[in-house]
Amino acid sequence: MTSLVLRARAPWTSVTRVRGRLRIGGGLLTFAIITVVALGAPLVAPYGPLEPIGRPFQPPSARTLFGTDDVGHDVFSRVLYGTRQSWASSLVVVLVGVAVGLLIGAVAGLGPRWLDEILMRVTDAFLAIPAILVAIAVAAALGPSLVHALVAISLVWWPYYARIVRGEARALRQRPHVEAAVASGISRHRVVVRHVLPGMASTLVVAASLDIGYVVLTLAGLSFLGLGAAPPTPELGAMAAQGLSYFLTAWWIPIFPALAIAVITFAANVAGDAVAARAGGGR
Repeated sequence: MTSLVLRARAPWTSVTRVRGRLRIGGGLLTFAIITVVALGAPLVAPYGPLEPIGRPFQPPSARTLFGTDDVGHDVFSRVLYGTRQSWASSLVVVLVGVAVGLLIGAVAGLGPRWLDEILMRVTDAFLAIPAILVAIAVAAALGPSLVHALVAISLVWWPYYARIVRGEARALRQRPHVEAAVASGISRHRVVVRHVLPGMASTLVVAASLDIGYVVLTLAGLSFLGLGAAPPTPELGAMAAQGLSYFLTAWWIPIFPALAIAVITFAANVAGDAVAARAGGGR
């Protein structure tokens, strides 16, 4: 009876696996296309992002795929440049978060207990408050600009990595090869660089890849609230917010930047899932 049930489930299991692989493959392909577009926006975009090309509020057509905005800019070109802006900004925030979290987490995990307690209490204080609220407060205090938005997001993005690195460091310090290195008199710095960091690299890569989509959404949210890039900078969140007032008369102005944000977030999350599955031995 059990074998019959397993045989009956086998086709459904195969279908689920195929669907999962197709989803991951499609997400990775989309991720690759977005990366190429982000890197080559000046070559792909038919017009400059700040270049009026015709009359305002022109609907999508063969000449302007996404129409024109209230100034006469080509929305398609601005979405391409906005994708580049969001992509580069998310990478900057993630790299800063990883660097700061790595430093604090490694010191806490490998240092004396009193220092660990101090650093982790500071980390817990940041984690206790929703990151988006802190980012909004910091961005509002600094003033609206893309640089200030990146500073605000980076300020709240490191605690998660600090917690990961601290846990990994405390686990790795108990490994025989690390204990042997410490016992042999190797400096703490060399122990971290040669033995601890390589052991947690895959965990950090998985966490960072999953975070890119969340950073894109957070940056778009700040820009939507008027705390990010100021017009006419081609940033997706700012473009969606600016075009919202024309939604009923020129729907393409806010819709296409919003769709770009959704596609980037989806592709980044699927790519992160693929990296996590690969790191965990999944298929």
